[in-house]
Amino acid sequence: MKVIGKIFATGLLAVVPIGATLYLLVWMFTTAESLFGALLVELVPTGMRFPGIGVLLGLFSIFCVGLMMRAWLFRKLFHRIEDAVMSIPLVKSVYSALRDFFGLITQDGQQDLLRVVAVTLPGSDMRLIGFVTRTDFSMLPAGIAREGDVMVYCPMSYQIGGYTLLVPETQLEPLDMPREAAMRFALTAGVNAGPPRRQG
Repeated sequence: MKVIGKIFATGLLAVVPIGATLYLLVWMFTTAESLFGALLVELVPTGMRFPGIGVLLGLFSIFCVGLMMRAWLFRKLFHRIEDAVMSIPLVKSVYSALRDFFGLITQDGQQDLLRVVAVTLPGSDMRLIGFVTRTDFSMLPAGIAREGDVMVYCPMSYQIGGYTLLVPETQLEPLDMPREAAMRFALTAGVNAGPPRRQG
């Protein structure tokens, strides 16, 4: 029974990650196809349609929007639409959170942000892995941060959540670790510390 259990666990470890990844890819594929289905009927002749054209159309549309955002007139129009969206209370909170998050992860020039650090808990030797998310508080109300503070996000393991801490920068210890590896390490409670291991 011990050998059978070990063989079953090995099979489970091989099948579940691949199955979950394929399921996610299929979900993204079918969602893109359904979202752009009506547009495909209008723009693409029946003979030219094939599985995956919705995904390609979605990627092409995103690229075109990014291209148009380089033009001053289009940026001005987009900011007017954005201002209208930001005037709606509930929508404002969701939109601004998503915009700031994607803006942060796509701006490679801001090396100071999302750097990996260790935060020592007061009165102990225990440390938390975190990511610096803000160093400038000039746009926020006075009193939120003290002189020398930075904002650090510490993710919680195995769930979407975490703690946002205001920490003196002198109490942070920089970690020489890539962001993706550090996030994977924190979210999996230290189980995943690097590239996936091959079975065999």
